[in-house]
Amino acid sequence: MANLNKVFLMGNLTRDPEIRYTQGGTAVTRLGIAVNRRYKDPGTDQWKDQVDFIDVVMFGRRAEVISEYFRKGNPIFVEGRLSFRTWDTPAGERRSKLEVVAENFEFIGGRGPGGGSDAGPGAGRAAPAGEAPASGGGTREADGSSEGGGSQQGSEKETSKEETPSYDDSGLSDSEVPF
Repeated sequence: MANLNKVFLMGNLTRDPEIRYTQGGTAVTRLGIAVNRRYKDPGTDQWKDQVDFIDVVMFGRRAEVISEYFRKGNPIFVEGRLSFRTWDTPAGERRSKLEVVAENFEFIGGRGPGGGSDAGPGAGRAAPAGEAPASGGGTREADGSSEGGGSQQGSEKETSKEETPSYDDSGLSDSEVPF
């Protein structure tokens, strides 16, 4: 019989990611995600919200990226597996926890309050067709080259179509994205 242990979660961070390093130098980031479910109570015919709080752990370079770019309240998509962990406290008590070991993640939403990370104006907006997203202090041409170093004000275009940005729309250069 085949086995499958795969988890997909989309929610908001309940706290700032906490990064630590193992003795071997591997980054370990712990974070919490709140996942909401809205349902109609058949007894009262009223809509109710249920919130699940899920602990997530991530390792390596991706753990460093999450710690650097995400803050409490930011939306995130996480892909990973369930892991049951047990340990003994210094007082001798046996503890256990079911958590998600994240293997991948995606930036979702915009940047700034309620989405992605804190960057300059217009960060996280989807670029118009044929244009690469602007990053930092210059503009990015369709061929990938950068120019300028001044402000982006007045040169940014709002897009009318609603898209869910991925890390490609985050304004990060290829050298800043570890995967």
